[in-house]
Amino acid sequence: MKESGIVRKLDNLGRIVIPKEIRYVMGINCGDSMEMIQVDNQIVVKKYSKGCIFCGSNNSNVEFKNLPVCKECKEALKKD
Repeated sequence: MKESGIVRKLDNLGRIVIPKEIRYVMGINCGDSMEMIQVDNQIVVKKYSKGCIFCGSNNSNVEFKNLPVCKECKEALKKD
């Protein structure tokens, strides 16, 4: 993981600000949902994306009746 060297303080409500430059590069916009994950002794923050309703994959998802379905599960459903 590439480190940017930007340090931010936690406020009294537990919030931090993601710098504008990072939000721009990562395609994060006002109102986007963010996901926080604990990995070992680190906190990973990433833009939230819904996974496939069947397998949880975030790869190549398409919308079907407003639900995310990956291409592999979509093909499997066609066979049944």
